[in-house]
Amino acid sequence: MSEIFKVTILGSSAATPTSLRHTTAQLLQYHNRRYLLDCAEGTQMQLRRMKVPLMKINHIFISHLHGDHYLGLPGLLFTFHLLGRKKELHVYSPPGLEEIIRLQYEISELKPSFEVVFHELRQGEELIFDDGLLTVHTIPMQHRITTYGFLFREKEKDRNIKKSSIHQYKIPTDAIPGIKQGNDFTTKDGEIIPNGELTTSPPPLRSYAFCSDTAYTEDYIEQIRGVDLLYHEATFLQDKAAIAREKTHSTALEAATLAKKAGVKMLLLGHYSARYKDMKAFKSEARIVFQNTFLAEEGEEFYI
Repeated sequence: MSEIFKVTILGSSAATPTSLRHTTAQLLQYHNRRYLLDCAEGTQMQLRRMKVPLMKINHIFISHLHGDHYLGLPGLLFTFHLLGRKKELHVYSPPGLEEIIRLQYEISELKPSFEVVFHELRQGEELIFDDGLLTVHTIPMQHRITTYGFLFREKEKDRNIKKSSIHQYKIPTDAIPGIKQGNDFTTKDGEIIPNGELTTSPPPLRSYAFCSDTAYTEDYIEQIRGVDLLYHEATFLQDKAAIAREKTHSTALEAATLAKKAGVKMLLLGHYSARYKDMKAFKSEARIVFQNTFLAEEGEEFYI
């Protein structure tokens, strides 16, 4: 059975919150592990509201240092301190965030109860995380300041050995790990049993691409090709395409075009300009090009 792999939307507004939408933040859950993607103002309130176990968040990925993507982080760190957190927290972001947080600690004379380990993102596309279950690569965005998306992929799993094969061929315990990794098995009589007769394939590997603020670009289309779920910013509708280009953002139609060209399975739109009240137009516009499009809205969960 596959582990839980899902995204929960904590915030979906661009630039400023509205009465109905918070600014960008998402929670990615893989089995019993939680990863925070961006941490805008109000994020910890959303985490509380959705009953997320805060102490299970050990890795936070910040796409860029515009306030609507990170201003909730200082407050969340202070809450962790007040709750007596001891376990270190890893934060991945473009350069500058550590300086911001250190200055805040210094001015408030705060000595946190836990260590924050900052990982500066500088190299364009690179592997920044590997815990044996998931890998995370950065996706360089095209925005006014240095900005990254994040590509989460499951790692290759062992094959599933058939219990009937263990009994039929009297497979010893010490041979099972190798068989799960693809080895054939040789019986005591010298008969070679092909691995395909002993095992079944693991579930297909799943992937999630979080593409934060960016103008329309096909520079990373191969990197996200075929992902199960693509989140892509859609700040404007197509009638504001000129404004989108000026502000280095994307439209719903452009996000859908990228999703279609990359052959992704599902598209999730978000980062809507506060000028819009009804998000249905975003879905309608995108579905002209890519039918399997959905809206990122607070509290919604999307399984991968």
